[in-house]
Amino acid sequence: MLRDAIAPAFHATEAEQAPWVRITVRRVRGSAPREQGACMLVGATQARGSIGGGHLEWNAIATARQLRQRWAAGASAETHMERHALGPALGQCCGGQVELSFEAASSGALPVPAPLFHLQLFGAGHVGRALVRALRPLPCSIDWVDEREQEFPPDAFVPTTDAAFPSTLRALAVDAPEAEIATAPPGTFYLVMTHSHDLDFLLGETILRRPDIGWFGLIGSATKRARFLRRWQTRGIPPGAMEQLTCPVGIPGISGKAPEIIAASVAAQLLQVASAIDQDQIRV
Repeated sequence: MLRDAIAPAFHATEAEQAPWVRITVRRVRGSAPREQGACMLVGATQARGSIGGGHLEWNAIATARQLRQRWAAGASAETHMERHALGPALGQCCGGQVELSFEAASSGALPVPAPLFHLQLFGAGHVGRALVRALRPLPCSIDWVDEREQEFPPDAFVPTTDAAFPSTLRALAVDAPEAEIATAPPGTFYLVMTHSHDLDFLLGETILRRPDIGWFGLIGSATKRARFLRRWQTRGIPPGAMEQLTCPVGIPGISGKAPEIIAASVAAQLLQVASAIDQDQIRV
């Protein structure tokens, strides 16, 4: 009954925000707080997303509110363009130039960004669950694989359209996790952190036999790494393939073994790897 009472109020509030104005960073020269293509939406009282904060965003929101008032009063909703010098005009230390467009938006839903990476994550234990929580707000796609269905949180199997989660999550409770590796697209990131060293070894061997690994991380110590490398060598995995192994995982210099600390460190590492790959592709 309470939910039924709240829902109309929410939709009324959402409707009252219209018309929405989409602000988009169309061009950047020099240093700027956000990249080209970054956008935000401005309604009557709400703002979603960000073009970088500071005076630039503050002034842009004010302009958007003026435009929406004119459009709501019947003026033609034509695209409005502005160019800002961040240093002298706005007092921001970035010092570059930004060109913004202001357009009418059909809804208050932000566009879904392209995934930064596709991750096959093996293991639904404490660290796996903490990592998924850390990655959900990021634009990425995740195949989360484990033999033990009971280890997944209940909402892992529920599709979400929440704009707060630009990631896509597919939870897979399967009898043979290693079989999922063959289904991954080229350039996939693989992260192995299961409850079993034997399964970790099997998954790692299967991953290393693929010629198109984007990144391969294995949770564990330097001792585990050395033991696995010796065993994989006896099973015919070439040295060049084994060089792709990252173990231990996470950004160096971060102490603490709590699942949330490990998850934050690994999430940052995944972003570093994805950024490095993106920069290599731009140079090519």
